[in-house]
Amino acid sequence: MDNRVLRILSRQFPTETSAATEIINLQSILSLPKGTEHFLTDIHGEDEQFLHVLKNGSGTVKRKVEAVIGDRKDAAYKKRLTTLIYYPKEKLELIKNDIPEDQLDDWYMETLRDLIDVVKRVSSKYTRSKVRRAIPEEYRFVIEELITEKEEIYDKERYYGQILRSVIDIGTADPVIITLCNLIQRLVVDHLHIVGDIYDRGPGPHLIMDKLCEHHSVDIVWGNHDVVWMGAACGNPACITNVIRMSVRYGNLSVIEDGYGINLLPLAAFAMKHYENSDLSRFHLKENNRGEFFDLERIESLMYKAITIMQFKAEGQIIRNNPDFGMDDQLLLDKINWESGTVRRGDSEYKLLDCDFPTVDPEHPYEFTAEEEQVLSQLIYGFTNSEKLRRHIRLLYEKGSLYKIYNGNLLYHGCVPLNDDATFSHSSVGGKDTCGRAMYDLLEDYARKAFYAPAGSDDQRKGGDILWYLWCGPKSPSYGRSKMTTFERLFVSEKETHEEVKDPYYRYIENDEYVADSILKEFGLDGRHAHIINGHVPVETKKGQTPIKAGGKVLMIDGGFSKAYHAKTGIAGYTLAIDSHGMWLVEHEQFESKNDAIIRETDIVSDTLTVENFDRRMYVEDTDKGKELQKEIDDLKELLKAYRNGTI
Repeated sequence: MDNRVLRILSRQFPTETSAATEIINLQSILSLPKGTEHFLTDIHGEDEQFLHVLKNGSGTVKRKVEAVIGDRKDAAYKKRLTTLIYYPKEKLELIKNDIPEDQLDDWYMETLRDLIDVVKRVSSKYTRSKVRRAIPEEYRFVIEELITEKEEIYDKERYYGQILRSVIDIGTADPVIITLCNLIQRLVVDHLHIVGDIYDRGPGPHLIMDKLCEHHSVDIVWGNHDVVWMGAACGNPACITNVIRMSVRYGNLSVIEDGYGINLLPLAAFAMKHYENSDLSRFHLKENNRGEFFDLERIESLMYKAITIMQFKAEGQIIRNNPDFGMDDQLLLDKINWESGTVRRGDSEYKLLDCDFPTVDPEHPYEFTAEEEQVLSQLIYGFTNSEKLRRHIRLLYEKGSLYKIYNGNLLYHGCVPLNDDATFSHSSVGGKDTCGRAMYDLLEDYARKAFYAPAGSDDQRKGGDILWYLWCGPKSPSYGRSKMTTFERLFVSEKETHEEVKDPYYRYIENDEYVADSILKEFGLDGRHAHIINGHVPVETKKGQTPIKAGGKVLMIDGGFSKAYHAKTGIAGYTLAIDSHGMWLVEHEQFESKNDAIIRETDIVSDTLTVENFDRRMYVEDTDKGKELQKEIDDLKELLKAYRNGTI
């Protein structure tokens, strides 16, 4: 290391002693067990289930409580304590109402002691300074003393007991209990991975994003349902119309209107004016979450049809402006025979179930009417100027990417596009021939330009179009199918037109370890502990499918978190956890509700499946963070040497 760099480093560590102390500190951290990583994917707006799984660490909290309490207390007590840890504020009030006033202090004392023991267990992997930073400042002294002092030491026994009695006597037991419970939730998982698809279908993606904004350590892989929202926030018309169509179809317009403050009244007024007498038989809502006293189902069906036609127009313009996308076969509005009510698709002609499209000009089917232009302009303004949406999308950019390499594992949402012979499929999208990792990198570069390039620039426009391509393009790694057949599913009865052919990737990863190894190698990974962690395609457990594929090299952890998939998969999702001892999958049953969990103390029923037990325990020195710390140690040793030989 040259002297210039050493002198810069010396500003942070200005003495031999400070450099030596930091070396000791960092080398000690390397010897700690690695923290637990928690993986979730395909959340699809199910905020209550997401928050519950986050709180229980996919069963980790329950295991810690069992390990600490053991047979000292009965199952009912442990169940109540676990629920208290998940929902401390709400559960505390219910418990206090059930306990006679003259027994409340004893309950406080018992509960505080048990919670402190659980905190000691979950904090054992961390340095004291890291635990200290996780404790709110107002209770830092009290809690730090309780979790670091040993009650059994004679000289400290009275001191320890007095802290607990004082906490209870002065009426601060409730906030201390809440702080301890939140601390357990915070420490039980060191790092959270979201492997795509936060948005769409469920009612609370904005609430999930709020939680992720305040999470202590998270990274996000973009799913195709995320990139379409990213494109909408960047003002891309095709992305905006897709987002609205899906939201209205699943009865979740409140996410756009109430969650993000985007005005949809102009769209509603337009739809009521032009589609009031239109055929709505193909536009029934999949869900109706408005409630029986606020039934807008007919108006929303009108909006559903109006925005769908606008979507086809916006997509048609993108396809025509981007011949490199290779999506001309999805241009269907200009293939309609209005007299016969049919559409030509390839060499075949199909009868349309509905061709009542009052805003489509047969001569210029992809042109917006003047009123559609006005509505679209207002929608673009709403999506690009929603402060909350911009904050959430900025988090996706800052913490997210199309793929992630972390501690020797490769995370992506969809697939690495392959040819039928298992070689990497090439694409010229973006004006450059790419495949494999280079394809991911090029598409991500454009996706970032959509948000960060100057508004109105060619880079920003192309970036927005790429985000739409990532949503549904034939070689999109986040989509992984030949096409998205929205038009056909709505208007053509023949099932063969609905087919969305999966990329050959999905066939090969079922059992082919060689293909999995070639993908890992493409991304610079190898070794028997390297895995591909994948989402996007629900694993249909009730049909005997397994999330463990390619001889254990690939873990497909989409098990149907979204309620829309429960009937198909037979479960309510998989999550994955990796700690210092190994990795395991957790299969979840359906989550009823937050209120049910609090009142009836129902947890998600989960089965745990061990994926791998490590040959030896993993430590921080074995992780990516450990490698970074080792480089810092090496630099500090150079600085220490310079101090000792007088160079600095």
